[in-house]
Amino acid sequence: MPHTTTTPPALQDGDLLAAIDLGSNSFHMVIARYTLGQLRVIDRLRETVRMADGLDGKGGLSAAARQRALECLARFGQRIRNVPPHRVRALATNTVRQLRSPQAFLMPAETALGHAIEVVSGREEARLIYLGVAHAQPPKPDQHRLVIDIGGGSTEFIIGKGMQTLERESLQAGCIASTRRFFPGGKLSKKRWKDALAEIGREFQPFASKYRALGWQEALGSSGTHKAISEICATMKLSKGAITAEALPQLRDELLKAKKIDDIVLPGLSSDRRPIIAGGILVLEAAFQALGLQKLLVSKAAMREGILYDILGRAGDNDPRDESVAALTHRYGIDTVQADRVQDTALSLLEQVQERWKLDADDARMLGWAARLHELGLMIAHSGYHVHGSYVLENSDIAGFSRQEQQMLATLVRNHRRGISKTAFDAIPERLLLTARRLAALLRLAVLLNRAHEDAPLPVLELTADDSRLSLIVPQAFIDARPLLRADLIGETEGIAGLGIQFRPFVV
Repeated sequence: MPHTTTTPPALQDGDLLAAIDLGSNSFHMVIARYTLGQLRVIDRLRETVRMADGLDGKGGLSAAARQRALECLARFGQRIRNVPPHRVRALATNTVRQLRSPQAFLMPAETALGHAIEVVSGREEARLIYLGVAHAQPPKPDQHRLVIDIGGGSTEFIIGKGMQTLERESLQAGCIASTRRFFPGGKLSKKRWKDALAEIGREFQPFASKYRALGWQEALGSSGTHKAISEICATMKLSKGAITAEALPQLRDELLKAKKIDDIVLPGLSSDRRPIIAGGILVLEAAFQALGLQKLLVSKAAMREGILYDILGRAGDNDPRDESVAALTHRYGIDTVQADRVQDTALSLLEQVQERWKLDADDARMLGWAARLHELGLMIAHSGYHVHGSYVLENSDIAGFSRQEQQMLATLVRNHRRGISKTAFDAIPERLLLTARRLAALLRLAVLLNRAHEDAPLPVLELTADDSRLSLIVPQAFIDARPLLRADLIGETEGIAGLGIQFRPFVV
């Protein structure tokens, strides 16, 4: 049966939503108002931060880049100070993914913004990009669409149909990263360009043939890089705004008349884009060659709009995470009847302690998903199946989930049985650590109470909690008929103690 705690507050007319995209080149924020079932954008903010410029190649970030990012986030935070946290999503992309210690940046960044910041994988970034483009420019029925987004640190390639993605890839080649990688010292030459084009072309090999075989009827570019290149093409009268296979070589030749990046002069190119335009044009030319592109139109939307629509889906009945959990359940042959039992028990226990432990609807959803997936590792092996399941969840591309959400899910599955891992909670952000431990305790009890896979419903159980104690009252007749459960509950006092929680089972 559904539990009310799993449903977040419904959107009401007039509610504000905010999406923040912490890109490697620019930070973007879009604020929209929910009106009559639609989203109406009421404000946009964009700042050039160039986080990728601050990467040192060893996972470090320069003080200057860090400061630019924090100052920008503080300004964004002021604008959304009155937007409820559950209506705000701030997502970090490639540059933060490359940091040796993301939390060292994320903790002050969250303080500056006043909201949580999640890190997304390249493929999840691709899904959100496509979602934004598809809503802004609805695709024709039954047609495939290719969407390319050249960011500062990476480039995403997506083939979709309707509102759904069919293929998603993320290439570690963005306009900033490629400019730094192939034109060190800002020096340009035809030889450097030719060598760089060949090297990037090789990086397309794992997926280019698959994409070309699948095919598409139209292609769209969705980033600031595409808009800049489109404007240059139009100003040079190479096209009427589209980017074409004929225009790109002419654009490249004009660019290479300069011997240094600082000397680039292209009609329609802003001074803001000059330092990174070479890498953008390079990646796009490589994409045209590898994918056999002839024409690319420019989209009105990008990931930030996709984030808005993802918030809308999460607030309604279209949460992509539910679909992903269902897909994993099917793929790994999970016993859905047992998963239902454990989920029902876990959510029932959560309802009894949610106020005292300050657990909300998002926590209930996470607990429910962990309950549904706790036996995922059985497909691999029974021995240590909680470890196998955790590894799969942590390292898979799971649509709809941020990296922190996947880490939380993996941590709960890892610790639902046996001893508590000494390192499993290390990757959990400090702000989520207490919640993670509490959810793990509830999942352990739910799994233990349903270990016998009995069809008969459990009796009424009474669970109480304070800050660091958990007490469970079980009917005497029920426990007397189940000596294994009695032994398990007594033994669980030691297991849950590993979570920093004192557990006491009682019978009445």
